[in-house]
Amino acid sequence: QVQLVESGGGSVQPGGSLRLSCAASGSIFSFKSLGWYRQTPGKQRELVATMSRNGSTTYADFVKGRFSMSRDYVKNTVDLQMDMLQPEDTAIYYCNVFSWGDSAFWGQGTQVTISS
Repeated sequence: QVQLVESGGGSVQPGGSLRLSCAASGSIFSFKSLGWYRQTPGKQRELVATMSRNGSTTYADFVKGRFSMSRDYVKNTVDLQMDMLQPEDTAIYYCNVFSWGDSAFWGQGTQVTISS
C-alpha cells in the first residue's frame, strides 16, 4: 500500500503563489507515473499535471505557463509550484501515483483557496 501525504495548501490573494508537496512512502522512482489533480464541489476530479517515469510532464491547458511539476530526489517528494493563481484555481488538490500494475493511489488532499 502506497501512502501519499500532501502539504503546502493554504489561502492566497489572486496573483499569488503556493507550492504543494507530496511525500510518498515508496521511492518516487518506483512508480509508473506521478500526478496532481484537483476537485471542486459538484465537479469531477480533473487532471492538473502528470509526470511519467522518464520525467516527461504534461499540463492541463488551464495551468500551462503558471504551474510547474517537479520531483525532489533527496526529499522523495513530488512538488507543484503554482504561480499567478486565480480564484478559479480554488480547489482541493490531490497527489496521485500509478503503479506499474496500473493501481492508483491518492493522497488525502490539500485545500487551496484564492481570494481577495
